Amino acid sequence: MATAYEQKDTILHVSNLSIAYGSKVIISDINLEEKNVIRPGTTQGQTIAFVGRSGRGKSTLFRALTGLEQPTSGTVLIPDYNQAVTNGQQPAKEVAEGDVGFVNQRYTLFRHKTIYQALRFALRNAAGSESEKHDKIMQYLVEWGLEAAKNQYPNELSGGQRQRTAILEQLLSSGYYMVLDEPFSGLDVGNIQNVKKSLALINKSHELNTVIFSTHDIELAVELADSLYVLGYGTNTDGTLKNTGTILRHFDFKKIGIAWHDEMTPAHFEVVKEIKALMLQS
Repeated sequence: MATAYEQKDTILHVSNLSIAYGSKVIISDINLEEKNVIRPGTTQGQTIAFVGRSGRGKSTLFRALTGLEQPTSGTVLIPDYNQAVTNGQQPAKEVAEGDVGFVNQRYTLFRHKTIYQALRFALRNAAGSESEKHDKIMQYLVEWGLEAAKNQYPNELSGGQRQRTAILEQLLSSGYYMVLDEPFSGLDVGNIQNVKKSLALINKSHELNTVIFSTHDIELAVELADSLYVLGYGTNTDGTLKNTGTILRHFDFKKIGIAWHDEMTPAHFEVVKEIKALMLQS
């Protein structure tokens, strides 16, 4: 059964995005639009998944979404919340480095800063008093199960603790947007559950919070996302594959009626089969 929701302002707009290194085109003709999702009676952020076979350009696309890679052509736009609403619309801006949090598979942290010190550094440019910043950090540490480890250094942390710290650093410094490249890669069952809890915490803490992640685990992507894009190689007229990554299909799980379920249903598994078949052809 579909869950009631409405869509408000655009929170991410990618138009005709292409990236090439010299004469080698990595991704091309990327177009997508995501809107702020409102669900009655609950705080609801957005969770967007990207799936595709290795080498199809997911990491390159993520670098463009985070402002780390300048497009060869096209634009990536997000709302500019530093400007006042005009004619009922929030002005947009081209994404720049620092606007979107980015957590890679290495969970890079400051070697000589404790968890608390790293999070305090992440808030260095934020508005608010020292006591307000302290209270905000402590609230996150409690919610994310890191309070007992707040004075520990990265080499004293478990992999799960390092990942949660890296996510929090980016969340505190970058605002509403978080991109995670393969956050489930190489994790055991317990740590996969920890990451799922982390994504849920981000999602439920503010309606504008938007998590974008990639994974090779199609079932996890379908379970967690409310919007999913399949990135791959298209097909030439003679049936051969092109060698440039693009979006092959968008699955809007909200419209399909499988978003925000506590458990996987037969409808979820049918979509998993469809996605796998599409990926195998690309």
